[in-house]
Amino acid sequence: MVRKDDRDNEHKDGPTYQAPALEKGLDIIELLAQSGEPLSRSDIAKSLGRSVGEIYRMLHQLVQRKYIALAGDSYVLTTKLFELSHHYPPTQRLLTEATPVMHKLAGDIDQSCHLTVYSQGRQLVIAKVDVPSGMGFSVRVGSELDVLVSASGRVLLSFQDSETRKLRISESHLCETGQDLEALHSTLEDIAKRGFEAAPSGQVRGLFAISYPILDLRGHAIAALTVPYADRIDLSGRKSQKDVEVILADAARLLTARLSGV
Repeated sequence: MVRKDDRDNEHKDGPTYQAPALEKGLDIIELLAQSGEPLSRSDIAKSLGRSVGEIYRMLHQLVQRKYIALAGDSYVLTTKLFELSHHYPPTQRLLTEATPVMHKLAGDIDQSCHLTVYSQGRQLVIAKVDVPSGMGFSVRVGSELDVLVSASGRVLLSFQDSETRKLRISESHLCETGQDLEALHSTLEDIAKRGFEAAPSGQVRGLFAISYPILDLRGHAIAALTVPYADRIDLSGRKSQKDVEVILADAARLLTARLSGV
């Protein structure tokens, strides 16, 4: 039983309890998530500053629970965490409502589109629809994208209250240094007044990114719906960038209405 004074001390001075086994498991999962390649048992132990014996049973349990998998004599992260996140009600509702809207949008403009949410200084792609005609630019579901230099990231920052915006800029700035924060604040205010962002891609030459917010009841962005507009020189009669802005705006308003009634 946890005594009342123990709980009071925990609130005053921060957590006072430790869970070594849980910490080891989370350390392993986070290490594999950050690694670009499978890691052997000895690689994991060395990276975490632990002995192989300390992590052996933890690795076994994580494999049994399907959070990680064996690839030869090395370990890789499975998609279980990503799948679990999609069962979290707000995300599942967002995906359920967004899927048909995004498919219609991609069909109407013959461009790909993707949906991103903010996640600890980055943005996560949680859904995408490829170009119906088969040739164009798209991003992979599960990809982590920058926030400060992308159209969708700026949209996720622009449509927030001032404190949330400051916090997210601070978190994002830790990931992406070298930004002119004064100019960024001015840009975000312009986007909030305009209602969307449309600008040449900061990552891929020749792309033009158009992004609209999906809003909650308070007018805060819970997601960004984005079209990476790619011009096709071999096709005529394509939707222009301005056409796409109008059609994308309608899709974002529809999705906002379905989610929050705004």
